[in-house]
Amino acid sequence: MQKIKAWLSTRWGFFGLLVFLFWLKTIAVYLIDFRLGVSGVIQYAILFFNPLATTLLLLGAALYIKRTIPAYLTIMIIYIANTALLLFNVIYYREFTDFMTFNVIFGYSSVSEGLSSSSAALLKPQDIVIFIDFLIILIGFLTKIIKLDHRPIPSRQAIAMTSFAIFLIFFNVTLGEAERPQLLTRTFDRSYLVKYLGLDAFTFYDGIKTAKNNQVRSEASSTDLNKVLDFTQKHYAAANPATYGIAKGKNVIVIHLESFQQFLINYKLNGQEVTPFLNSLYNGKSTYSFSNFFNQVGQGKTSDAENMLENSVYGLPQGSLFSALGTDNTFQAAPAILNQRAGYSSAVFHGNKGSFWNRDNVYKNLGYQYFFDASYYNTNANNLTEYGLKDKLLFHDSIKYLERMQQPFYVKYITVTNHFPYALDKKNTSFPAANTDDTSVNDYFVTAHYLDQAVKEFFDYLKKSGLYDKSIVVIYGDHYGISDSRNLKLASLLGKSADTWNDFDNMQLQRVPFMIHIPGLKNGGVQTTYGGEIDVLPTLLHLLGISSKRYIQFGTDLFSKKHDQTVAFRNGNFTTPNYSYIDGSIYDNQTGEEITHPSSKLAAKVKRENQQVNTELSLSDSLNNKNLLRYYVPKDFTPINPKNYNYKDDFGQLLQQQKLLQHKSTSLWAENGDHTTISDYTSDAPELKTTDKNSSNVSQAYSNVKEQAKTNLNSSSSSGSSSSAAKTAK
Repeated sequence: MQKIKAWLSTRWGFFGLLVFLFWLKTIAVYLIDFRLGVSGVIQYAILFFNPLATTLLLLGAALYIKRTIPAYLTIMIIYIANTALLLFNVIYYREFTDFMTFNVIFGYSSVSEGLSSSSAALLKPQDIVIFIDFLIILIGFLTKIIKLDHRPIPSRQAIAMTSFAIFLIFFNVTLGEAERPQLLTRTFDRSYLVKYLGLDAFTFYDGIKTAKNNQVRSEASSTDLNKVLDFTQKHYAAANPATYGIAKGKNVIVIHLESFQQFLINYKLNGQEVTPFLNSLYNGKSTYSFSNFFNQVGQGKTSDAENMLENSVYGLPQGSLFSALGTDNTFQAAPAILNQRAGYSSAVFHGNKGSFWNRDNVYKNLGYQYFFDASYYNTNANNLTEYGLKDKLLFHDSIKYLERMQQPFYVKYITVTNHFPYALDKKNTSFPAANTDDTSVNDYFVTAHYLDQAVKEFFDYLKKSGLYDKSIVVIYGDHYGISDSRNLKLASLLGKSADTWNDFDNMQLQRVPFMIHIPGLKNGGVQTTYGGEIDVLPTLLHLLGISSKRYIQFGTDLFSKKHDQTVAFRNGNFTTPNYSYIDGSIYDNQTGEEITHPSSKLAAKVKRENQQVNTELSLSDSLNNKNLLRYYVPKDFTPINPKNYNYKDDFGQLLQQQKLLQHKSTSLWAENGDHTTISDYTSDAPELKTTDKNSSNVSQAYSNVKEQAKTNLNSSSSSGSSSSAAKTAK
C-alpha cells in the first residue's frame, strides 16, 4: 500500500489512475448502455482494447506541461470533457439509439430537438458508473493518498507516451479493418466504428469528415450548379405517351430484394425453380420486366441503391452518401415529390435498427413520413437473422401499419434474409443448397427461395385485402449477392468454366431484377432495354403521370425513345447494348471477347461515351459534396425540413391521423369498416405461432394516442391555446 500511495503521488501515478478509471467506466458503458452487437472472442478483445489508445493520447497532452497546478488542471479538464462526451452519448443513445456527431454537438436545434425537453429524464441509476470515479479522485486528494507532484515529466518520456499511444491507435485501426474490411471507407453504421475503434476515435473521425464536408460546402456557390443543370436538362428524356400516366393515382409498393441477382430469375437448381413466384411475375404480361438492368452501387451498396432509386443521383466514389452526407444534404426525393405533386403518404418498413446506414436521419431529409424500423417489431432472437427481422415476419408484421396508411401511399420494404452469409435456421429452410466448396454460394439459393416465398405471401395478402388492384409493385435487386471473389465458385452452376472466367463475366453478373407489376396490364413482358438504378425515379414518375423534367436527375425514363442506354458504374466502367468498357478494355457483348483492335469509329464512340460517363459521375459528386440542391428549388416544390419528422411513435401518429380524419380517411382500415385485415394474411413462418404480438402492439399504440391527446388538451388549456388546437387534442 505504501508503494501504491507513493506511486499515486507522482504525476505518472495520477496519469495512470485516470487512464485506468476512464478505461473502466467506458467499458462499463459499452456493456451496459450501448448495443454494439459484439460477438466472439476477437470482437470482445477489440472492444476492451479500443478505449485505451485514445485515452492515453488525450490525457498524455498534460504530460508536456511543466508547472504543477496547470498540469493537474489540464489533465482534469481533459478528463472531465471526455467524461461529458461519454455521458452525452449515453443520453443521446437512449433517445435515438445512435451516437452524437459533430453536427449534433454543435447544432443547438438538433440537440434540443433530439434530447427532448429534459436530458435529466433520461438519466438512470446505472449512470453512477460515469461519476463514481470523481468521488474516488476527491477522496484520494482529501486523504492525501494522492498528492501534487512538483517534478515535471521529462519531455522525452512525454514524447514516448504520445508515440506509444499513436502506435496503439494504428494497431487498433488495423485490428478493426481486419475484422471488418473497409471499416473507415464505407462507415455504414456508427455502431461499428464505436465497436471497433472506440467512442473517442469515432468522434475524432466524424470531426475530420465534418470539417472536410464543411470546407467543400463553404467554398460552394449557386454558380456551381449551372453545369449540373445544363447536363441534366440536355440529358432529359421525354416520356413515352404510351406509358405516361398509366398508373396515375395508384399506391406504389417498392420491394427491395436484398443481394438478389438477375441470374436467379428462371434459374433451376437440380431441376427445381429457385424463385417460382418471382419468375411468374417476371414472365407475366402484367409486369414490365427488364433483362438488362444493372446495379450501379459503390461502397455504400444497399444505401447507394436506395439513394439512386429515391433521387436519381449517384452515390459517392468512396463510402456511403447516406452515412457521410445524408444527415445534412438537401434532397428532392420520391417521397417528397409524390406527396407534394399527388398527395401520397409514405413509409419504409425495415427489420433492422434505424441507425443502420444512417437511415433514421436520411429518411427525414428524403421526406418519408414514417419509418418502421426494428423497434416496431418483435425482435425476439428467434425472429432475427444477422441483419434483422426475417422477411416473412417483416411483411406479415407490417400489415398493422400498412392498413392504416392514407391512400395513395408510397411504401418501401427492405428485406434482409437474403444477405451474406445467407444463414437461415433449419425450420425455415425448404430448399436444398447447392453443392460447391463455398458455403455462402450454396446457401445463397436457399435464402433466395425463402425470400421468394415471403414475397408470394405478401402478394396473396394484397389480393385478399383489396390493395392489389389499387397498387403497382416495383421489385428490384439492390446489388450483387455473390461477390467477384466468389464468382469462380459460382461459374460451374451457370454453365461456365472458372478457368476462362474474366472481367466481362463479372460485369454481366451485375444485372439485378427490375420489375414494375401493374395489375390489369395486358401488354407487359420482358424488356431488353439497357438501364440501371439511376433510371428508376424518372421512369416511375412518368408512369404515375408526373413529369420529371423540373427536377435534377441523372437517370432517364426507361420507356422513353430518348432513354440513354449507356449504363455507368461507380468505378467509371460502363456497358451498352453492344459492348462493355472495363478498365480501358472493350468487350463485345455478344461474344464476351475483348476487342483488342477496335475500328476508329468504335474507338471514337467509346471515347465519347467514356467522357460522358466521367462527366456524369463528376457532376453527381459535385452536387452531393457541395450540397448544391440547397440552391435549387423546382417549381411547386417545398424544401424538406427534417424537423417535421419524428419516427419515435409512428403507429401512434397513424392512429391519431385516423381519428382526426374519421369518415374522410382513405386507409384500408377505414375501407374495411374500421376493422383490421391482418386475418387476410397467411404465412407459414413457424415463428408466428409463438411470437406474434400484433394485439399488444396495437393496444400500446392506442394507449399512447390517448395519453398524448390528454397531454395536448391539458397543455392547450393551461396556455390559452386556440380552440382549434383544443379541438384537435380532443
